[in-house]
Amino acid sequence: MKLLLAEDEYELAEALEMMLKHNNYSVDTVHNGKDALDYLLLDDYDGAILDVMMPEMDGISVVKKLRESKKHTPVLLLTAKSEVEDKVEGLDSGADDYLTKPFSTKELLARVRSMTRRQATFTSNELEFGNVKLNKLTFELSTKTDSFRLSNKEFQIMEMLIRNPWNVIPTENFLEKIWGYDSDSEINVVWVNISYLRRKLKALNANIQIKATRNVGYTLEEIDD
Repeated sequence: MKLLLAEDEYELAEALEMMLKHNNYSVDTVHNGKDALDYLLLDDYDGAILDVMMPEMDGISVVKKLRESKKHTPVLLLTAKSEVEDKVEGLDSGADDYLTKPFSTKELLARVRSMTRRQATFTSNELEFGNVKLNKLTFELSTKTDSFRLSNKEFQIMEMLIRNPWNVIPTENFLEKIWGYDSDSEINVVWVNISYLRRKLKALNANIQIKATRNVGYTLEEIDD
């Protein structure tokens, strides 16, 4: 599942991003409210975790503008405030849940699971391109022929590709978004996982393929008959 994390405390944001990725979530991280709103309006996320007190635009304002734009992305607000009035304001703005700092990682994960389960009743848990389906809950890549359960990294790569068919995605984008800006991983980890995905697509008799553009990136496209 794909989440947006908006937190202006860089160390906390980094720790939360690592924790969420460790629990098999794909995460985009921003550090101010304006960027958070831009990301949420331009992409389809399964959920958003927004700090209330952020520069440029606070979390509650982000939620209000998101709902005004008819986007129903589930939102969990994080705040240092614990007064009832603040919680009520956040929920009335259109947020789905509210968590007061400091919090345990177990509680945060439980809130995220609850939030995304509710969203599942409104949106499909599957992404589809060609004759291939990708299940966001089970990580299963399937056709009518068979299915494979993907690893976390394979799933995140396939999710990026299937959400952007026919578009070239630079190799560096996979490395930065999935392994992180500060990762010590080399670019060849992307190549290795792409290779695994190609083998699985072939075994599934998929009518789509991952095409490489030399020194640029990868594209997911349908195979001509």
